[in-house]
Amino acid sequence: MAIKNVVFDFGGVLIDWNPRHFYKDVFHDDEKMEYFLNNVTTSAWNSQMDKGRSFDDCIRELCKQFPEYSDEIKMYKTGWTKMISGEIPEGVQLLQAVKKSGQYVTYGLTNWSAETFPYAFSHFKFMQEFEGIVVSGEEKMIKPDKGIFLTLFERYHLDPEECLFIDDNTKNIETAKSRGMTCVHFGDDHAKAVTEVLKILNISL
Repeated sequence: MAIKNVVFDFGGVLIDWNPRHFYKDVFHDDEKMEYFLNNVTTSAWNSQMDKGRSFDDCIRELCKQFPEYSDEIKMYKTGWTKMISGEIPEGVQLLQAVKKSGQYVTYGLTNWSAETFPYAFSHFKFMQEFEGIVVSGEEKMIKPDKGIFLTLFERYHLDPEECLFIDDNTKNIETAKSRGMTCVHFGDDHAKAVTEVLKILNISL
């Protein structure tokens, strides 16, 4: 079955979001920063907000658990916009090439807090070019859960076998494949991933 739709993840594919961009200027010590990010504000903790919980509730709970880091934990909300360094050039160029080809419809499927997504949507103009976007924080479920993929398919009447999915997380890729999507892992070698997508879609930059 031919590909008709291209589904993009955002963080790690189109947007460079990483708490290290902000916390490096808070700790001024890589070892202390890494301990904080790996043991306090963990990816599992962040995923609660991606799944729809409020920043305030999550921060309040974590401050009780790690009172010695209360100030730094609270900065996760106040300093959030500084965790975005900008666009990922290769990913955005790929999106533009897909749009320019005129052959495919583009969608977004992202793990993102409902509180902070409006900032990203208004800040990055290319976001407004998607036919539709499914945001985990709004749906109260996250990738790699199968349910959020089903939401994408049902809301926009997509056949998964007609969709190419691009994501930087291998677990998300595994679920997408299990749903019947063609997938490309947008890993550390961005150029390799872009080349693979262009080959599948038979287009060029």
